[in-house]
Amino acid sequence: MRRFVLPLLLCFIAFAGIRVRAAEAKDDIIAGYLEDGKLHEGVKALEAALAGDAKNDALRFQLGLAQFFSALEKLEQDWHRLGLHQSVFGELIPFLRLPVAPNPHPERVTNESGRKAIADFVAGLGVASETLAKVADNAEMKVTLRPGLVRLDFDGDGKADEDEVLWKVMQRLMPGARFSGEDAKGFLVRLDLGDVRWLQGYCHLLSAIGEAVLAHDTEKLFQYTAPVFFADADTPFDFLKRGKRGDNLMRSTAEDIMDAITFIHLLNFPVKEPQRMASALHHLEEVTKLSRQSWKAILAETDDDHEWIPNPKQTSVLGGGKVSEEMVQGWLAFLDEADAILAGKKLLPFWRDAGGRGVNLRRVFTEPATLDFILWIQGTGAAPYLEKGTVTSPDFWKTTDRVFRGDFLGFALWFN
Repeated sequence: MRRFVLPLLLCFIAFAGIRVRAAEAKDDIIAGYLEDGKLHEGVKALEAALAGDAKNDALRFQLGLAQFFSALEKLEQDWHRLGLHQSVFGELIPFLRLPVAPNPHPERVTNESGRKAIADFVAGLGVASETLAKVADNAEMKVTLRPGLVRLDFDGDGKADEDEVLWKVMQRLMPGARFSGEDAKGFLVRLDLGDVRWLQGYCHLLSAIGEAVLAHDTEKLFQYTAPVFFADADTPFDFLKRGKRGDNLMRSTAEDIMDAITFIHLLNFPVKEPQRMASALHHLEEVTKLSRQSWKAILAETDDDHEWIPNPKQTSVLGGGKVSEEMVQGWLAFLDEADAILAGKKLLPFWRDAGGRGVNLRRVFTEPATLDFILWIQGTGAAPYLEKGTVTSPDFWKTTDRVFRGDFLGFALWFN
């Protein structure tokens, strides 16, 4: 399942195009702009159209999608401007996984300019989420998504070139895969109300991650490891830059190993903006609420029309994406369990013998303290949050993973 879900999820979350087939031709606005690489002109056109037809949820859905794509496009442009380059570490870190074209003349990146890029992304997601939230709970619409045909201005030069069409980007991102223009034309998804709430939930999920990052002070980690990620980082250690590294393989490998050890050693973050942790918690609570709303709409569907997430009577556009009734019930049970954990009504298991105590995850957000990953792994980092109470059952998670054929994480990324 992960083989299908994760690459396509990346396509959908990072860059996507939409075409609305509504009752009236005037509702079909954004598709041409996206395929021509004129996303921002499309946003303006939708805003103008919605100003004259405020109850049109098809237009509102398109605007929310376009705003979501705009936030992602800006993050990509910021990383290109700041000289983000591909690295093994980058593949493991949220927000650094986007495929960024090399920039021969990047700006010198600072810890604050990197934080601003993430903060701007979170703000953009907030705009999209606010728009999507205004789509009525009984709205009826069809939105056709052809991700591979969309062009976005990834490098911020003011135009979306032919090389910036999504299917070509995916070719570069996954060299072993084969994508073509014909494949891009043939792959489409039709989105409706369930997918509105799905996307709204993803806005909150990504915002939660961003807020948690911004809540902590990353200055020291940046100073000692930024050259691993950026071409021209403003650090006191000029010799760490890639261009300064040894040109023999053994020395280069040793440097990479030392950088990896240093990175792990410095996963220790004092709290910088504690209110952002409370905001992150709110976003996570919205994710579970919106997932319920999404599934309520999905389960009410009676058609079977190129579904992104199908109900048990429908077929997914993802070849192996069959959803059973047991999976739906398992997912809804997971949402109940997640809500109880986020509310502090259930505790997370603690791997050491702590007299039956568990970790109150809610207090991690409401009473944030220095986040030291090594101490959390050891156990002492979790000590301030240990308390007596009902601990979420390992049997529940084993049963849930079995329901999802041993790939609960893959399905969770898809289901949201």
